[in-house]
Formats: sequence, structure tokens, C-alpha cells
Amino acid sequence: MLEWISWQQAACLYSRGAVAWTLGEPCLRIHGGTSRLSGLRSHLDLHPIIAARGHARTRAINPTPHLSNSALFARDQFLCLYCGEQFSRSQLTRDHVIPLSHGGLDCWENVVSACTHCNARKAARTPAQARMPLLAVPYSPSWVEHMILSNRHILADQMAFLAAQLPRNSRHSG
Repeated sequence: MLEWISWQQAACLYSRGAVAWTLGEPCLRIHGGTSRLSGLRSHLDLHPIIAARGHARTRAINPTPHLSNSALFARDQFLCLYCGEQFSRSQLTRDHVIPLSHGGLDCWENVVSACTHCNARKAARTPAQARMPLLAVPYSPSWVEHMILSNRHILADQMAFLAAQLPRNSRHSG
């Protein structure tokens, strides 16, 4: 399973000997205390990518990321999938392609980003009923795509690693 962890969590894994392997050059040095015996100050060099021993979580079984407006808008690249215009987060809404009132589900495959104008115009109708065709088919992003979309501070080593994990048909590969 892939997930972002804080440098504090990484330092705990290093200090417990729970790091199986690392990739990339060390990107952060954490300084500890000074030894009374040697007079040397301890330190940990943290790598941008670490594999932890025995840390499988439930997401490894169900790799579908949690649906949130932030993640949805990032998936749709802050575009309204009806008019095609780009908007800020505050100007976008979650639209259910098949409305909830028609039995539609609140899931990745049934939601798209829509500007407030288009969402109001579509109302509780399907795109066909509203004569508003979708510009892209909604899909459930993989965990790797979700990590790339939700984090703007990715180191080059991390991006190369994540890109190698993307499904071949991903919108974010190559």
C-alpha cells in the first residue's frame, strides 16, 4: 500500500528498525541528543521513499480513495465537466450524473465537478434529460493517482516512484 506519512512518522519507523528499504537520496536530517559517553550528536537521515515492514492497512485491501470534493475537483482538474471552463475550488460543486433522487449513488463513477451555474441548470436531471453532455466519463482514481493529485509538494524521487506505479491507462501517466 502507498500512503504519505509525516517526517515524524518516518523517524519513528527508522528508530524502531521498521524500514525495509529506501529509495532516493536522503532529503532530511533529524538531529537527536548528544551522547554522554562519546560526545557525538545522534542523527537520522530520512529518504523520500521508504518501505515499512508489516504496515498493511485496510486501504491495501480496498484501494479506492475516499470521495471528497477536494479529491473530485483535483481529479477533474478544476474543470466543469459540462461547460469545460476552469474554476476555483469555491466555484465548483459536486454533481451526481444520475441524480440521487433517481437512484444514483454518491460514488466516484457517478460524480463530476460542475460550476454552480451548470449544476443549477442541470438540476435533478440526467445529462441527457438536461441536454448537457458530459465532457469526460467519471472514474475512480487509483490510490497512486489520488496521491499525485492531492499533494502538490512531491519530491522528484517520489514522483518517479509514483509514476512507475500508475496503471497503464491512467490519465496522469507519461
